[in-house]
Amino acid sequence: MNVVSKQRSYVTIKGTKDGLTLHLDDMCSYEELMTELDEKLTLNAADAEGPLVSVHLKTGNRYFTPTQEEEVRALVRGKKNLVVGSIESNVVTKEEAYEWKRKNEIVPVAKIIRSGQVLHVEGDLLLIGDVNPGGTVIAGGNIFILGALRGIAHAGCYGNKEAVIAASVMKPMQLRISDVMNRAPDYKTEERNEMECAYIDDTNQIVVDRLQLLTHLRPNLTRIERRL
Repeated sequence: MNVVSKQRSYVTIKGTKDGLTLHLDDMCSYEELMTELDEKLTLNAADAEGPLVSVHLKTGNRYFTPTQEEEVRALVRGKKNLVVGSIESNVVTKEEAYEWKRKNEIVPVAKIIRSGQVLHVEGDLLLIGDVNPGGTVIAGGNIFILGALRGIAHAGCYGNKEAVIAASVMKPMQLRISDVMNRAPDYKTEERNEMECAYIDDTNQIVVDRLQLLTHLRPNLTRIERRL
């Protein structure tokens, strides 16, 4: 008895209010994908005189070269009433990966930030040293200071309200997290022998408390251990 195996489908088409969404197989060859894409778009093409239909391609883990992407766009355009609205891939370019790394890496710096000096990093800052009065540290992510913070610290400067500021001695002139600012209190506070941290609470205010609370308030900070 002859058994006819069912051919695997490389293109899945779903109609949505925004047009057509096409899920493309990322394991088959590019030639096989293009052949089936042509066939299925031909079958699903509407009246050529009708309005344009936006096609959204989801390519999974497949990377289209610029030439291949243009070929796909040309194939879709050739169906008269179809136009590519977007191409979404799980694959990032080397440039995008470097940019992500730059904004998320921990930058270690060993120095004293003196009055008038500004230290600015894109990702998280790990400062081994003090920030003197009049000195400023700014980070796109979190700020961790193994020393005394007596100047200005601005974490999450690009809008990250989940960022935190931690210091061995927390006596700042000013704290900022994202667009929320907290000036130093007018009264003198007693220096503690434990590290403290600053974060934005549920009322959108900066709160300073014991460092140990961070494991509950920001559990995602455990990623730091893997990156150091």
